[in-house]
Amino acid sequence: MSFNQFEFHPNLSEGLEMMGFKEPTPIQNESIPVIMAGDDLIACAQTGTGKTAAFVLPTLSEIAKKDPDHVSALIIAPTRELVLQIDQQIEGFSYFTNARSIAIYGGGDGMAWSQQKKAIQKGVDIVVATPGRLIALMNTLSDFFKNLEYLILDEADRMLDMGFSDDIKRIVNQLPSKRQTIMFSATMPTKIRQFAAQLLNEPKEITIAISKPAAGISQKAFMTYEEQKLPLLEFFLKSGYFDYVIVFASTKQKVSELFKSAKRMDLPVAAFHSGLDQREREALLHAFKAKKIKILIGTDILSRGIDVEGINLVVNYDVPPDPEDYVHRIGRTARADTTGEAITFINEKDQQKFSRIEQLIERNIMKTTSLPARLGEGPKYNPRKSKPKRTFHKKKRK
Repeated sequence: MSFNQFEFHPNLSEGLEMMGFKEPTPIQNESIPVIMAGDDLIACAQTGTGKTAAFVLPTLSEIAKKDPDHVSALIIAPTRELVLQIDQQIEGFSYFTNARSIAIYGGGDGMAWSQQKKAIQKGVDIVVATPGRLIALMNTLSDFFKNLEYLILDEADRMLDMGFSDDIKRIVNQLPSKRQTIMFSATMPTKIRQFAAQLLNEPKEITIAISKPAAGISQKAFMTYEEQKLPLLEFFLKSGYFDYVIVFASTKQKVSELFKSAKRMDLPVAAFHSGLDQREREALLHAFKAKKIKILIGTDILSRGIDVEGINLVVNYDVPPDPEDYVHRIGRTARADTTGEAITFINEKDQQKFSRIEQLIERNIMKTTSLPARLGEGPKYNPRKSKPKRTFHKKKRK
């Protein structure tokens, strides 16, 4: 297979050949023909599979063929960082097609915002934007989207996790109903399918198999009663064996509780969740990448889009509700062919969830009920048994 099979605009095809693009990745091979046929699409593919080019290339090709005089495509992504990455790829490819794009995101000063608006008014073909800043833009420049032909939602699952569902619906309500809508998501839980049903019209569906955890990750699980989790977390964070750590919890409330507890333990910790605004999230990630913060506690919005070397421990304080999220979470360690450790706390009610994770990754993870002596034994692992009665007894100190 080669990129010639897609019959892109000749200028784009020539450009890809000059750039050394030879064979499409699996997600590109399957999704590009669907997009070029004009069908709506929902595609499940992880970061690193070539998904950005999968939707950028056919969009640029169609724009080059039509040479429109209006905004033709709108790409919505959850974070400023991802918006800039997509826009940079568009700039690289669009050199051969003369298509123009603009990145719209928050976190800048008033001058940056003014420059973004002026750029659209002068004329662009593609707008790449975060949801919040896009709403502000459409409040003043809504007419510029009246002839929109392509709507692309990237990392849709992450946008829902960050609370952007209502914002996206509000944006879509201001767009032409006659359009092609493309949605990419790293996972495909029920909430994404329900969301897609509201926005897409009889979409084709493509799923690229999720990759397995890296070989360099040592995976372990500890059987715990709920009351044992916090002291067990303290044991690991104070052990001195780990330099940089991410702790995942399944709710914003739990993240806040763990953050307060870790602060009381005198640990160098920060909390990352959807309740923070864009500027706060970016500042935290920058500090973590710069090694100014050693422990980051967050929800699943941290499990994708953060590529930091040197994270040598990932803790799943809660078993993730979706098995694929487990792979994304622990994938934050053992980056760039290094090694790392991933541990999961499994209480009684989460045992079936963990069993589904093992089915997905096709591997049995080592589990232990032997905890630090002062915590006593944890529950037995029996995922077939539904919610057994709790019999936790903490050992008395002598």
